Amino acid sequence: MGMTDTAITPPIDLFARFIHLGDGGQVRPEPQEFKDSGSDGWHLMTFRVETAADVHADHWEVHPEAEELVSCLTGGIRLYFRAEQQGEKEAEIKLAAGTAVIVPRGRWHRIELDAPSDIMSVTMRGGSRLERREEV
Repeated sequence: MGMTDTAITPPIDLFARFIHLGDGGQVRPEPQEFKDSGSDGWHLMTFRVETAADVHADHWEVHPEAEELVSCLTGGIRLYFRAEQQGEKEAEIKLAAGTAVIVPRGRWHRIELDAPSDIMSVTMRGGSRLERREEV
């Protein structure tokens, strides 16, 4: 019988590292960087946020390669979806602690805070972009 890598890692600070979920089934901590790493798989990212700047509320964000799960662990946030047709209003979803929403692939969205919060998201980061809001 072959040996497998069964090393147990020490605890990972989810507010200091991102977690990479590789296509081959591997899970590893990564530096908390927003560059397009080009790596395969999904990324789990956890943030402690207190101000509008912490959630880049003055920007829209999009993830063209995958849906995104956005969850509010503590506090309260509002997730806004940019109107897809001229003249439509933004769609708003309020997330209380312990709730989540799935952002469709390629849908522009942004976050505003109702209170200091802990947020967790899971998506593929490849091709993700920010665009400054014109209304700001």
